[in-house]
Amino acid sequence: MSPRRDRVSRWRIYLPLGLYLLFTLVPFYWMLVFAFRPRGSTSIVPWPITFEHFDTVWNGMGFAVFFQNSLLVGVASLITTTVVALAGGYALARYNFRGKAAFMIGMLCTQFIPGALMIIPLFEIFRTLSLTNSLWSLVIAETVFQLPLSLILISGFIRNIPHELEQAAWVDGCSRLRGFLAIVLPLLRPALVAVGSFAFIHSWNNFLFALMFINDQEKFTVPVGLAYNLGENSVDFGALAAGGVVAALPVVIVFAFIQRYLVQGMSAGAVKG
Repeated sequence: MSPRRDRVSRWRIYLPLGLYLLFTLVPFYWMLVFAFRPRGSTSIVPWPITFEHFDTVWNGMGFAVFFQNSLLVGVASLITTTVVALAGGYALARYNFRGKAAFMIGMLCTQFIPGALMIIPLFEIFRTLSLTNSLWSLVIAETVFQLPLSLILISGFIRNIPHELEQAAWVDGCSRLRGFLAIVLPLLRPALVAVGSFAFIHSWNNFLFALMFINDQEKFTVPVGLAYNLGENSVDFGALAAGGVVAALPVVIVFAFIQRYLVQGMSAGAVKG
């Protein structure tokens, strides 16, 4: 390929990607502008930088409580989803049982059911169990909705791990559990990171469940807290943008640290063994 043709081919790739990147980043830039520029300013550059909007959100609007609630729900959902998906994914990958294919199809079909359709049944279940207005209702709901995809990812990853490695550990005297902990679990790090990060981010961003199951302001999560602080007749765009920055920060940090594991876990879990 000639250098001229190579440059043309590169422009065909870079130009659409650059336009898409610009379209994606402009809203984030405006959020940062509103969050850091002083009240009353109309400058498109946030200078001088001020943190008064963050102080208003964190201390004046009780955003610290919302942040703590979202963090608790996110971590609890991460742990429960990962543990249950790990056990179920191992069973799907290593055991053959009657109805296994139908079970896998059923899990895939659940991905087509919108969460809004399950609000009333879930609310009735939580009301019966006295879990309404409890953060545990959010953890349970998030775990249930995250499990199908998590099971598929982990089971696909375990199928790519040679069964002979476990069998060699059994020959050496290990039990199935000890062989799993010593051989399989260390190799599952990318899959566990992918599953855990998806569970955390989805629970962190979920608005509908928290809005419907929680009515105590002290138990609001970040998305509901942002909506709750929208004024009826006016909107404090600076405070709202500052809250958006605080809400987006944990997700950005998570992706920054786990992106290489995330890509590896997704690609390995998608390969049929």
